[in-house]
Amino acid sequence: MKYSMVLFATLLLSGCSGLKFDDSYQAVGQDSRVQFIVLHYTSSDLPRSLYLLSEKDVSSHYLIAEQPATIYRLVDENRRAWHAGNSQWKGRTWLNSSSIGIEMVNQGYRDTAAGRVWQPWSSEQIDALVLLLKDIMQRHGLTADSVIGHSDIAPQRKVDPGPAFPWQRLAQEGLIHWPDPDAVAMHLAVFTQQLPSIAWYQEHLAKVGYAVPEHGELDEATRNVLAAFQMKYRPDVYDGEPDAQTAAMLLTLTTQMSR
Repeated sequence: MKYSMVLFATLLLSGCSGLKFDDSYQAVGQDSRVQFIVLHYTSSDLPRSLYLLSEKDVSSHYLIAEQPATIYRLVDENRRAWHAGNSQWKGRTWLNSSSIGIEMVNQGYRDTAAGRVWQPWSSEQIDALVLLLKDIMQRHGLTADSVIGHSDIAPQRKVDPGPAFPWQRLAQEGLIHWPDPDAVAMHLAVFTQQLPSIAWYQEHLAKVGYAVPEHGELDEATRNVLAAFQMKYRPDVYDGEPDAQTAAMLLTLTTQMSR
């Protein structure tokens, strides 16, 4: 016993050097620790983005520049990056521990006398993102449920990657779910006659993955979640109003995701 304790202490002090492992057996019950990929914009240019993401407390696994669309790997995927903050999706909280963060150089928006103006996205940058997403998803065994925006996981405080971001392009590449337009049109005809209750909207937003109040009242928090959903799937109008088209898209999406 004394010899075993001495050996154990020696291994601890030496960083377990000398230990040998038999890897001939591998457990079936395992998967990647990575469950989600979270997309962001940096709200700044490339030099400042690199500075903030490499020399400050905030970080991400990858940063994609605009032109040329260089992909910077800033944090190893096996390590946790500090990009998500206070967040929740599909019941999981504080997603830094279970996600890969991808920041993209984009100024976001500027407020003008005529209203908010969003910076368009570089097609070269989105092409690079698509390739990176496919690579990450293949390696970690992720599905179209896994790619989300910062505004999805933190709708009370974040709007990135914003309404100008081409989510539909990602859907065309099979990287996210997208509500089928024929089904949306069919449901729209019904919801135009009678809107569902606020509790119904809250229930279906929760089914998609959002953290949303479920008390049946149209409060500010619920409006923020509705706006986040609309910004992603109907970016022309994201006012947080529980209208017929939003209901039709929600029902179509939750039906597709449950199959």
